[in-house]
Amino acid sequence: MENNEKKMLTTADLNRTLGKKELYSVAFGHVIGSGVFSLIGIGIGMTGKSAFIGILLSAVFILLQALPFMVMAGTARFRGGYYSIMGTLWGKKFAGFYIVVFFFSNVSLAMYAISFAQYLQAVLPGLPVTPVAFVVMTVFFVTNLLGIEGAAKLEIVMDIILAAALTLFIVFGMPKVDYANFLTVDFMPNGVGGVITCAVLLTWATAGGIDMVNLSAEAKNPTKDLPQVIMVSTIAIAVFYALIGVVAAGVLPVSVTADQPLDIVAKEIFPNALFLFFVIGGALLALSTTLNATFAWITKPVLQACNDGWLPRKLGYIHPKYKTPMLILVLFYIIGLIPIFSGLNIGVIADLAVLLSNVLFTFICFGLVFLPKRMPELWEKSAFRCGKGKLWFYAACGGISSFVMMVVMWMDVDITHAIGVAAIVVIAYLFAHFRLKSGAVKMEDSFEAL
Repeated sequence: MENNEKKMLTTADLNRTLGKKELYSVAFGHVIGSGVFSLIGIGIGMTGKSAFIGILLSAVFILLQALPFMVMAGTARFRGGYYSIMGTLWGKKFAGFYIVVFFFSNVSLAMYAISFAQYLQAVLPGLPVTPVAFVVMTVFFVTNLLGIEGAAKLEIVMDIILAAALTLFIVFGMPKVDYANFLTVDFMPNGVGGVITCAVLLTWATAGGIDMVNLSAEAKNPTKDLPQVIMVSTIAIAVFYALIGVVAAGVLPVSVTADQPLDIVAKEIFPNALFLFFVIGGALLALSTTLNATFAWITKPVLQACNDGWLPRKLGYIHPKYKTPMLILVLFYIIGLIPIFSGLNIGVIADLAVLLSNVLFTFICFGLVFLPKRMPELWEKSAFRCGKGKLWFYAACGGISSFVMMVVMWMDVDITHAIGVAAIVVIAYLFAHFRLKSGAVKMEDSFEAL
């Protein structure tokens, strides 16, 4: 009985059912739509009609940041995703530090559910936001309880409808853009700094491809598929987003669209029937696919942390039939509900999530230089094996990009939230130090060759 429990607590027992098609569906679903619908209005408020430049620049940041992750994902199967990478490269204490910051950075689950409810109000005015956000969160929580394969198949269907809705937004919107005044009125009102701040915020919209590293344990061929999925999804989504950004900022005055959702522009460019399709098939599915995909990958770092002793082992219980970490899903479900019922602003949620994520990414990216030493045999066989100079270049691209984004967001948040983030970092370090000292942590190598 004890051996069975131990076996079910490890990421090695997850179903490896995700091929390239499923990984692409989760990646596109995770990225497409949610950032545009949740954040594009905030980006327009930061930099006016030049928001599309911010979108493209955000993709540059993400591609630089993604280089170390593509090298790592192409070298081994990291069963605990980011957590396993952090622990492998930096050592035990940093693995514990990672898992605490990771929890706080994923209050973003609420952002998608809240935005879903806000967009639904465009179709059903007067609909209460909080109960709707609660129902949406619950639906995708239950979907993922029943297994990753079913969640991935649902993602494919939703992605197709979503892509059609967003394509229609571009096709109907481009002819109505006021091109005569596009580059002269409300273009870069806050200068280059506004564009950069917008770009950093919108990395939350274009960065989802990197998160696919956390599905390595359930991928059929992660070292071959994940690097390609990360790069292609990031580039494709950025171009798509930029076109949407032109329409979002160029059809109506910036004073009308700044800090507002896309349904305001959609009402202007669509006949009523297509507007309804855009809101239901576009906005609502965009947020649904992201929420669904996030539930799919978010549990894997925590599951490995449970196996290693940073968190209670019983928390990592895997259902014997569905092969899903049920208690961890419940935990993130509760974390997602807290901002919904507390009324936390989605802009604040996004800022905190981006800032905390980049704290972690800065460490991971610079840690790439330790890869040959930490796993010499796998590095020798890696398709990404290269000389020390090239490896340092990849690490610098990702690390500096992450650090710059962290600093920009730090300067943009108010003092209360900045102190809160600093407190989270300190708490994470103290937890890692004392938990490791207690002797409860028994970390295993959670990377493997195929």
